[in-house]
Amino acid sequence: MSELYYPNKELFKDAAIKSMDEYWDLVKQAEEDYEGFWAKYAKEKIDWFKPFTKVLNEENAPFYKWFEDGELNVAYQCVDRHLATRKNKAAILFEGDNGDQQTLTYRELYYEVNRTANMFKNEFGIKKGDRVVLYMPMIPEAAISMLACAKIGAIHSVVFGGFSAEALRDRIIDAEAKLVVTADGAFRKGKPYMLKPVVDKALEEGCECVEAVCVVERNGEEITWVAGRDYAYNELIKSQPVTCEPEVMNAEDPLFLLYTSGSTGKPKGVQHSSAGYILWAQMTMEWVFDIKENDTYWCTADVGWITGHTYIVYGPLAAGATTVMFEGVPTFPDAGRCWRMVEEYQINQFYTAPTAIRLLHKTGADEPSKYDLSSLRVLGTVGEPIDPAAWKWYYEEVGGGRCSIVDTYWQTETGGHMISPLPGATPIKPGCATFPLPGIFAEIIEEDGTPTPVGEKGFMCITKPWPSMIRTIWGDPDRFVKSYFGDCKKDGKPVYFTGDGAMKDEDGYITITGRTDDVINVSGHRMGTAEVEAAIKKHDNVAAVAVVGKPHDIKGEGIFAYVVLKDDEGVADELETMKEINAIIKSEIGAIALCDDMAFVPDLPKTRSGKIMRRILRSLVKGEKITQDTSTLEDPSIVTKIEEIVQCKC
Repeated sequence: MSELYYPNKELFKDAAIKSMDEYWDLVKQAEEDYEGFWAKYAKEKIDWFKPFTKVLNEENAPFYKWFEDGELNVAYQCVDRHLATRKNKAAILFEGDNGDQQTLTYRELYYEVNRTANMFKNEFGIKKGDRVVLYMPMIPEAAISMLACAKIGAIHSVVFGGFSAEALRDRIIDAEAKLVVTADGAFRKGKPYMLKPVVDKALEEGCECVEAVCVVERNGEEITWVAGRDYAYNELIKSQPVTCEPEVMNAEDPLFLLYTSGSTGKPKGVQHSSAGYILWAQMTMEWVFDIKENDTYWCTADVGWITGHTYIVYGPLAAGATTVMFEGVPTFPDAGRCWRMVEEYQINQFYTAPTAIRLLHKTGADEPSKYDLSSLRVLGTVGEPIDPAAWKWYYEEVGGGRCSIVDTYWQTETGGHMISPLPGATPIKPGCATFPLPGIFAEIIEEDGTPTPVGEKGFMCITKPWPSMIRTIWGDPDRFVKSYFGDCKKDGKPVYFTGDGAMKDEDGYITITGRTDDVINVSGHRMGTAEVEAAIKKHDNVAAVAVVGKPHDIKGEGIFAYVVLKDDEGVADELETMKEINAIIKSEIGAIALCDDMAFVPDLPKTRSGKIMRRILRSLVKGEKITQDTSTLEDPSIVTKIEEIVQCKC
């Protein structure tokens, strides 16, 4: 599909950026006066307690600092400042899995954030700089707790509620968290599931830093209470004052940590700052989603991921929008759930993952036609490139051929969108991320910084710093430099390498071609192969393992494991062994990292130095012809043996 789809000019006549001429003008402004470009927006968008005088400090690159002498508070930016103009406007619309609903106006959200902030301070002694881990379901208290941490200057680290006790423990220990906020559980597909028992297990050993656990009552299931450690959120909150002065924060003070899988086994604590992050979150809400005063916006992500941080909580609220939080899954109780909600809430922007789009297409291709979706104006996708077939269904059946689709490219580390269509300006080629946003210098280059020729794959790099970029990896600055600034250079200087490959066509449109490192993109979420392999190796009968991504109709990529067993007789019952291995993965990481399939092989293709040739394994599982030179392998014949086994499975 190379056909261009043009914006509906009538629908976007008041868009923030209305034409490609306006887009190129902003790009030119950023090129000619980079610091002036960002200073202008920082002055316009942020309510500073103390204005900044210095825009960008590059003295200790790549540890860049933005607006470093300015002072602000992110919770104030998201909530307090709106009381003067929109105190009775809905800030959060919540819908539970079972259909229960709750509306929080900006005034009510202000009160709840203040009560929670006071509770954290008064009951648990949380102060500026302390770390608080949130292991929460998709309920309003999750967003409230994030904002409460920001209000008092505590650094929050949200851990996805699907992660295991072991994964939670690792993140608690790395962050040295003083407080854990969780819930008894929540609801999923009409049934309760539990979170508090996972926290209990995580805290059994090695988490001496944790002084208290605060538990929100959500599903009412029975849980174990540990005297002197566990406290009831719902009870403590009642006696807290409704006013709380915002902590004065430096622009570069950390706002949150968010752990992401890398190519090594240990998750990386991505650290984001206050001012630069919230500035870009707000700007991209306005540019990419064309958010307006009376809009109702819905992002279906979970707050445990960066998408939930930037585009459910911080971005929408900083922009003064109405944001929807949804506890359930898009296909329960049927495949019409999302479209019913769009009709009922009159959703204007709908932002979800290609995985969800493919699932909704597969399970209910005709469902959108049963509902009034005329309120929709912008349809967004996130997490991975969307395939043309899913794009076309989304555009025609959900958007009615009227809406712009913004296929957004960005990462946990970037804080917000890097490359995306602009709904009022960009002609869209399905499957293309299109162009970098103004102020973002995204380039496809070779390792030495030379531009990659048109139509060829190269490295997707950001060649100038930007305000919302990762500041460091928590507690490991050397890993930060090595992970992001150790691979590519331009003009002799290291630049930020995304870890993704990309290519540019003759019209300048950018297409993301996928990861170049050992990371698998499962339903839009990055899983490090080393982390999964480490879990698999805990099975008593596993001698060696290599994990790769395999194309998946719904998830985009699934996890495929090549497993070498110590006892070959174990191959006799492959299904049982696979169940045992997946049980370990679920315990160590969580259900999101389960292997879709495994091949039990006699050995792995290794060089004489012992390096596993993963490119060969990726090609085999995709059914591609092996083009790599196998003469350097310790045993070249192993490739043919593995290929025969994989062909039988695939």
